[in-house]
Amino acid sequence: MIEQPKMSALSEQVESMVEWLASHGGDGQGGVTRLLYDPSWRSAQKAIEAKMNELGLLPRYDDVGNLFGRLAGRDPQADVVLTGSHVDTVTGGGKYDGAYGIVAGLIAVDYLKTHYGPPLKPIEVVSLCEEEGSRFPLTYWGSGSITGAKNREAAVGVEDSAGVSLEEAMCEAGFGFGLHPRPERRDLECFIELHIEQGEVLERENKSIGLVSHIVGQRRYDITVYGESNHAGTTPMQWRRDALLTAAELIRVVINRAKADDEGLVATVGRMDVKPNVGNVIPREVTFSLDVRHGEAERIHAFCEECFREFEKLATEQGTNIEIHQWMDEPPVAMDRALGKTAEEIMEKEGVSFKKMTSGAGHDSQVFGTFCPTALLFVPSRGGISHSPAEFTKTEDLERGVRLLIDLLYKVAY
Repeated sequence: MIEQPKMSALSEQVESMVEWLASHGGDGQGGVTRLLYDPSWRSAQKAIEAKMNELGLLPRYDDVGNLFGRLAGRDPQADVVLTGSHVDTVTGGGKYDGAYGIVAGLIAVDYLKTHYGPPLKPIEVVSLCEEEGSRFPLTYWGSGSITGAKNREAAVGVEDSAGVSLEEAMCEAGFGFGLHPRPERRDLECFIELHIEQGEVLERENKSIGLVSHIVGQRRYDITVYGESNHAGTTPMQWRRDALLTAAELIRVVINRAKADDEGLVATVGRMDVKPNVGNVIPREVTFSLDVRHGEAERIHAFCEECFREFEKLATEQGTNIEIHQWMDEPPVAMDRALGKTAEEIMEKEGVSFKKMTSGAGHDSQVFGTFCPTALLFVPSRGGISHSPAEFTKTEDLERGVRLLIDLLYKVAY
């Protein structure tokens, strides 16, 4: 096992760098907002670029704004070992989501360079331009552009809430003109992402590291129920075609079925639109969202089909009609077994407690995971809270994650 940095020095470095990056887009109340291509996003990328230079890494952007810091390898023919995460945040988000993976990568590569010199294989730390979909209705723009899952055509017509197109914002930030290399890469050996869990499993089970085996598949739907508007006082209950009543029954079906599932499936209804949305009028139309996630695509499919059969039956009984619009179908993605095994061996030798787990949240690793061998590692989140100023991970857990990353990068690249 390689020589490890002293815990006190590492803890100070991790804490200071997390705060340093949070100052770009910080609101003074603990929240951070860095939306794709906005001024805070630009400021953060410039600061990371400067930090890469300071640490002796060679920085470069690609043409969509992903930022890479390269530590050259001794083998000029070797593919790149890539680590990092996304620099963008949700509005008023926490300071660890995404940012921790970038900070951890910079610290780990700097430590390896200082103590062991150049690696055999080149290592790059990436600050991915976008993952959250917070400004534009398009997610994984950074990793998707690198892997070829996204391209400029995917951005055509995509606008933020102010009517600014993604293309316009990208050009205003200095990208998209062909002045930087094309984002597609064909030289990646693997991708390693260190991230906060954004859930409470590790904390509840008192584990230090989450070793992710799969990232769940997701299906998302908009479900619309059509009924008939009428007077709230003069229409007898038995003659109503109440769209909201039907929607409530459908939601009950989904949630009860998900609660009864013993294989870890989760289902969420988080948004509802009621028309005419007037207190003394029977609703004629209701649209609600449905988000279903599980580690096996077959289980998601079976669950949805079972629910939708019952939906049709309930709607018929209540004299209403339903329309189901599926707009996302992301299959589960497996992480690389060999990288996972290497991480597991490191933790067992170091006596670090860990849990093999499935990620219920989407990450850039799911995009890389179908493109190159990928590992996703979690550190605990206090109370499972994320996308909030209350997002927090203890310093010792941040340290432990960086130490694991140092060891793993050494094993893979040296």
